[in-house]
Amino acid sequence: MIKFHKSDTDEQISKLEISSDNMISFSEIYKSYCLGIVDIVSSTKTTAGLGKSKMGKYYSIFLNLMASIVKESGGAVVKNIGDSLLYYFPETSDTLNRSAFADSLECGMKMIDVHYTLNSKMREEGLPNVNYRISSDHGMIMMATSINSIGEDIFGPTVNVCAKINSLASPNTMVIGGDLYQIVKSFEGYRFESIFEYHNGLKLHYPVYTIKRNIS
Repeated sequence: MIKFHKSDTDEQISKLEISSDNMISFSEIYKSYCLGIVDIVSSTKTTAGLGKSKMGKYYSIFLNLMASIVKESGGAVVKNIGDSLLYYFPETSDTLNRSAFADSLECGMKMIDVHYTLNSKMREEGLPNVNYRISSDHGMIMMATSINSIGEDIFGPTVNVCAKINSLASPNTMVIGGDLYQIVKSFEGYRFESIFEYHNGLKLHYPVYTIKRNIS
């Protein structure tokens, strides 16, 4: 067993504190935005038999297509986390900006719409089909910048909740949290259905809704 002296531990903590100050900088400004996560279903199992080259192409095709939809919808891509993409919509800081919120909803709908086309591309490349889930919510987040990142990162309970409710969506569908639902529930052209109440230490009995286009 390796034993550490107290002086060694103090030195390591001091180095960590200095390093942390230089590596990550928080804006200390909280704003509310609409954000989203699109995540591949069972990607580890799906790509288990692929070589490195094909695995890279599999993720590249998916992530780049989703990122292009986000940008076309007025959103900003924050980062990809393994097989998922985190993004937000800067214009949704104003809850009266209905068009910005409509764009955020349409972003998810477009992601679902391209499912068939995306898998056609995958088959052309000799790759397996891809299925994915989309989740979105609105709430307070904090920006941070890192020396290892080109753009801004986002943190906060809204990001955590959005990630947690993602698994509640069926493959190739979208769910939204209760805070976003309260803003968009009167929007025409969509159908919402309550499916779950999410429980955690931050939001008890937090409702989650599926969202689909209302085709009449």
